[in-house]
Amino acid sequence: QVQLVESGGGLVQAGGSLRLSCVVSGSIFTINIMGWYRQAPGKQRELVAEVPSYGHTRYEDSVKGRFTISSFRDNAKRAVYLQMNSLKPEDTAVYYCNAKSERGDTYWGQGTPVTVSS
Repeated sequence: QVQLVESGGGLVQAGGSLRLSCVVSGSIFTINIMGWYRQAPGKQRELVAEVPSYGHTRYEDSVKGRFTISSFRDNAKRAVYLQMNSLKPEDTAVYYCNAKSERGDTYWGQGTPVTVSS
């Protein structure tokens, strides 16, 4: 099993920055992709950014150049971060940490709300 715990959401003015963190515990060595999704009110959950263990990161078009995903991994800990700069009101959503295992299992964090005021 894998558990994900997010932190770092909050309220920020347009143009500001936030950094989201997600710490992974459990069977961390089974994870091969980590990412961030978001869900705005009345909308479907969408991919924001993801980083595979091997390969290139990818971003949703509207966040390219503003958001940066990064990850950390050692024998005891795995984490993924999302640095969000130049935030816009349309970035307002609940942000979810996501992990996918090599055999296709998907895990979600509890979500952390981000509100960008205009």
